[in-house]
Amino acid sequence: MAAKIMDGLLVSQKVKERLSIQIAGMRQTGRIPCLATILVGNDAPSMVYVNNKQKTAKSIGIKTLDYRLDESVSQLELTDLIRRLNSDSSVHGILLQLPIPNHLDRRKIINTIDPQKDVDGLTIINSGLLLNNQASLVPCTPLGIMELLRYYNIPLDGSNVLIINRSNLVGKPLVSLLLEKDATVTVAHTHTKNLHSFSTQSDIVISAVGKRESFLLTANMVKPGATIIDVGTNRVNGKLCGDVDFETVKEKVDYITPVPGGVGPMTICMLLENTVKAAML
Repeated sequence: MAAKIMDGLLVSQKVKERLSIQIAGMRQTGRIPCLATILVGNDAPSMVYVNNKQKTAKSIGIKTLDYRLDESVSQLELTDLIRRLNSDSSVHGILLQLPIPNHLDRRKIINTIDPQKDVDGLTIINSGLLLNNQASLVPCTPLGIMELLRYYNIPLDGSNVLIINRSNLVGKPLVSLLLEKDATVTVAHTHTKNLHSFSTQSDIVISAVGKRESFLLTANMVKPGATIIDVGTNRVNGKLCGDVDFETVKEKVDYITPVPGGVGPMTICMLLENTVKAAML
């Protein structure tokens, strides 16, 4: 029997409906959540992402500010903009779209953002709070994955979870979120030996590799009845796909996310949820 598809479009719509009601109530008190996005350069995928975030935020009543900067912008100019937004009490969330050009110091710029306006949850302060189970603003993709798991009632307590990613955006925040739910967590990466031995023993596999030419999660790498969360983004022959050999794996597992339509929509709606949270801090 084929797996149940974990529909990120459906779950994200339910989250947006809940947020719309919450925002309407906030507006009645004169508090309008506001998200400022910053895009540096003309990277086509980044432009699409920012446009989608702006459009979705506006659709549920979040005010947006859109800053588009030239690729040659200096470190000082960019940090000055962020500091102005930090000091603007009408702005509740600041999103710096990544990646940014190599001449800019990503770490220093991200940590210029006021942690209470850091809707990506990437500042050192918010990362530290997450490690101590005290974070209000958590990276959006991990938060979206947790919401999917909650919606589909996937048991986490005592479950063996394999995360194939160790980045600050996905893997590391997920470790903290899953440990908080009493899961047993393993992290795999490019230096992991015999990945198969870990993946075939895992109740949940979360893959965020994004290098389809060198990595593909196949049916022989997962155990029957597992839950598969595909965070990978790849283009093969012009078609968007994930890290997972979807057609074969779905015949073996109980739950699986598609690409597109799985984790992606959840990432955007969690950004909106973080913006609303930030407006209430």
